[in-house]
Order: sequence, then structure tokens, then C-alpha cells
Amino acid sequence: MAGLGETLGSGAMTNDYESIKHADTIMVIGSNTTEAHPVIGAMIKERVRAGAKLIVCDPRLIELHRYADASVRQRSGSDVALVNAMMHVILKEGLHDEAFVRERVEGFEALKTLVQRYTPEYAEEITGVPAETIVRAARLYGGAKNAAVFYTMGITQHITGTNNVRSLCSLALLCGNLGRPGTGVNPLRGQNNVQGACDMGCLPATLPGYLKVNTGAAAEKTRALWGCAPPEKAGLTVASMMEAAAKGDIGALFIMGENPAVTDADTGHAVHTLENLDFLAVQDIFLTETARLADVVLPAACWPEKEGTCTNTTRAVQLLRKACDPPGGARDDWRTFVELAKRFGHQWRFDSAKDIFEEIRKANPAYAGMNYERLERGYLQWPCPDENHPGTPVLHKEKFARAGGKAIFSPCEWSAPHEWPDGEYPFIATTGRSLFHYHSGSMTRRGAPGRHLKELYIEINPADAKNLALAEGETLTVTSRRGSVSGRARITEKVAPGMVFLPFHFAEAPANLLTAAVWDPTSETPGFKVSAVRLSKG
Repeated sequence: MAGLGETLGSGAMTNDYESIKHADTIMVIGSNTTEAHPVIGAMIKERVRAGAKLIVCDPRLIELHRYADASVRQRSGSDVALVNAMMHVILKEGLHDEAFVRERVEGFEALKTLVQRYTPEYAEEITGVPAETIVRAARLYGGAKNAAVFYTMGITQHITGTNNVRSLCSLALLCGNLGRPGTGVNPLRGQNNVQGACDMGCLPATLPGYLKVNTGAAAEKTRALWGCAPPEKAGLTVASMMEAAAKGDIGALFIMGENPAVTDADTGHAVHTLENLDFLAVQDIFLTETARLADVVLPAACWPEKEGTCTNTTRAVQLLRKACDPPGGARDDWRTFVELAKRFGHQWRFDSAKDIFEEIRKANPAYAGMNYERLERGYLQWPCPDENHPGTPVLHKEKFARAGGKAIFSPCEWSAPHEWPDGEYPFIATTGRSLFHYHSGSMTRRGAPGRHLKELYIEINPADAKNLALAEGETLTVTSRRGSVSGRARITEKVAPGMVFLPFHFAEAPANLLTAAVWDPTSETPGFKVSAVRLSKG
């Protein structure tokens, strides 16, 4: 969505943490917040206890459902239909912000036309959510003075992930819930400093500051900064790189701080792809499953062993201070890159992390007003265009980042996921995180959290367990069109009948073996959240 979407395309939250305290209604969708983002989860619970209303939309009965005024358990893959139905109710009952839409948004008639047929009854057929529950959620959101949306990978990790986000943007625009404390569309970042990486140009189509590589402005800027022109076309995404490597079109990869041998979709295929390379280098703090496949491993320093900056999910840039030296030959990431550049014939003149930050200020206008002296006194949130600017806790206060300053609605039809339960594979499997582990477990399984959760478990509804004559703790095998994994059964109402849930932290039983190597056509985010599977005992 132009304007708003240019910010959300970077994954940035429109509002800061403090903003949560001003929300009258909070909508959490596709986010197991108290386990995957426990600090923000605690803030949401505090606000609810102070009187805010809570809408929770998640196929699993996550902890936040216990606090919800509207508990919505939609089928995985039906989010667009759900949000369209909420907008249908809001428009029908006149709960939208007419003045905001008229003055700050374009494309209203197209949105109104599309959502007209998404009645709560029609959406119930797709989502499995009772029509009256959809109406309640719509009234809570549309009737609030300030309403905020929070979402994570339960929204984005679908082949329709971009449309899921567009629909949430439309919902916020329709009700004028942007540009004020207590409002916003807030994607919670899945990893530390992912936001900073995107800001620095680690996306294949952009330079630092989200400047498109194939533009005159990009060419002018790179020549001024570095005396060279940028590529004439965008690079490959992660998904495209893996596909090209599988075909032999890419012979070498350099992987830093990722463990695709555990976390990539269709993990068996991902491992085969890495093994197919002529050369693989991995830069990491541990010998991960991916690093074990590498020809060269470069040991990296972890966060308390180096200096620099980190940009979190609220766009807050924070200074990191070194607490101890790294072990052995491990070194700061930037030092490794500088040494590699020298071997490629480039004399990069960086002697400290501070030197690099000064370069960042020149390359990314949103960081221009920050410096180490200011960051010593506390974090700053981009955009911060000059040294007198206080930073920007809340985006889009007066206008959107689009020609004319207006956002535009992007109406989206619901479409089915890449696969759906059938006679051969009658269940839906979805993957996610647990409170005790982080991502591939390369850190948490080596520390205290690993003692609390040591092996794969599989959540299954009591009715389905009864049909399988399956007892708590018995071995359950889940099979998709890509592969099988086995784990201990957890019989629980957290998952609905016909659904199972698996955490993906365990390399010896990688849940992502089940998932398909299919992606959203716009973002190329994998469709992790829907896999058609069958179950067997033992």
C-alpha cells in the first residue's frame, strides 16, 4: 500500500512502545506475543488490565485469548476474509472515520465495493469464526477512539502474506487509526536488528534508506558516496538464491547469522541445495547445522563482545557497548568484512564501529541526525533527519510518504492457501516458536532454556487424539508431501480439531521438513503457516 506500505514494507512499527499505554482497543493477529515477544506481550496485558479492550485473532488458543474481549480463532490462511468482514461491519454500521478517509486516503469506493460481499456469514464459511464473533471484533475496533494492531509471522508467512498486511493497513486507514499514540499498524520483528539490516540496504532491491537500486537517484547517491554506480537491476531474494543454487546457477553463498538447514521451508530440499554449492562460507557464533556444511567457517563475536548500534522493531537505534572480549579468533562482523574487502582489492577505511556509523548517517537520511554522542544519552527513533531533531516515535502524523501525502486503500480478495486439507492429507500443520527457544535453537538449546524444552512436541486436539487412540506423551508422526517428523504428543485444546502445531527449533526433528518451498509472489516470504498433513501414532 503506497505511503503506509512503504514504511511497513520495511517491517517497521508505525508507533513506539509507549504508545501501547494510550490504546483503547488492541488487536493482536497472527502473533503469539507473550511467547515470541514476551516484553511487548507483558505491555499489552498491562494495558488490558488498565481497561483497554483486546481482540485476539489466532488459530491457536494462545495465552492472550484468556484476556480477550473478542476471541477469534480463524482457520490458518483465512485472514484476508476475516479482516474484509470486519471492514464490512464497520462500514455497514458507520463506524469508520469519514473525515480521515476523505482527507488522507484515496481509493475508498474500490474498498467499499470489494468488502460489500464479505458479510460476517460469508466470512464464517471461510474462516470458521462465528458471524457474531466477527461483528463483536469489528465493533470493538471500529468503536474505539484509539485502536492499535499488532501482528507477526502468523500474518506474513503465507503465500498471501502481502495481502494480509494490505488488509490490516486498510482496516487502520478506514478507522483513522494512524498518526496518534495508541494507534498504528505494528509488525513485531522476529529477530534482533532485522530492522537495522533492512535499513542498511540488506534487501536485494534497495540501498540504505530504501532507495531503489535501478533509479537515477540511486546512481547519483552511490557515485557521490563511493565513486561507483549501483547495480542496474535488483538482486535475488533468499528464496530466489536457494532456487538458483539448487539449479546450479549460483555456485557460492556467504551466510551470516542464519541457519537455513533448520529454518528454511522444505528443509530437506534446503540442505540438498547447500550441499550442491561449489563453495559455502558461514559466519556465525556457533557451529550450527548450516555451518557444518560449510567449506569455510568464520567465527563471529556475539552482542556483548562488540560495539555498534542496533535498530529494534520500533525503529529505535540503540548504542551497544562491549562488555568482554570474544573468544579465540572470533572477531566483530565488520572487521571480517573489511578484511574480505581488502582481499577483493578494496581499501575500506574503517577503524571502528563509530566510523561505520558516520558512513550510515551519510547513506541513510533517516539516520542523518544521529551520532554516538546523542545515542550515549539514549535511543533515537528514525526518521531523525538532523542533529536538532528529537526522533519520531509515531509515524504518519500529518501525511503519508507518497506523492500528495495521501495513502491509498489496496482492497484484496481472499484466496485459498497453496494447499488445503484433503482426503489424503486431512489436517493442517502450522509451525512457530515456543517461549523457551529462539529460532533454530543455536543459542537457547546451549543455555538454561534448553533444560526446560529438550525435544520436539506436537500439539493435537483431544478429539483427534481420541480418534488415533493416542495418549499424552506418546510418539506422533506428522507427514506432508515433503517429509515426516515425529515428536511427543501434547493433547490440548490450544489447537482446534483438524490442526496440529509444531515448534521448529529442533534440528534432529525439523518441523520445516513438512513445509513447502512456496512463497508470497510479492515479498517472497515462505508459506510456513499452512501445510496439509496426515497423522499416525508411533
